[in-house]
Amino acid sequence: MRMNTVGRLFLILVALLVALPMGWVSESHAQAGAQGSQGMSSAPAGMQQEVQGAIKSLDPSGRMLTLDDGTQLTIPPTINVPKGMLKEGAMVKASFEERGGEKVVTSLEVQR
Repeated sequence: MRMNTVGRLFLILVALLVALPMGWVSESHAQAGAQGSQGMSSAPAGMQQEVQGAIKSLDPSGRMLTLDDGTQLTIPPTINVPKGMLKEGAMVKASFEERGGEKVVTSLEVQR
């Protein structure tokens, strides 16, 4: 008994609907594996990240600091840090978002 054209098209469509998501999943796993092998992958813009370390340097305005690992953080005016707390050697824990290529602090804690 021969299958009609509509039946064949239906089977092909079902096969594609089953096979395509499998290809997408394996591709996304391959990309994730490649990024993971290169060290720390960068998060998408706007995604909250955390970092901690010792302050290596602080610009004169007190709004840009560099940690001992080389991470540069921009502290917006909306983040209130008590005067004298930010200084070279101080340990900090910061949450930040990538905005326009900069790591902009969303919260900052100076650890004692």
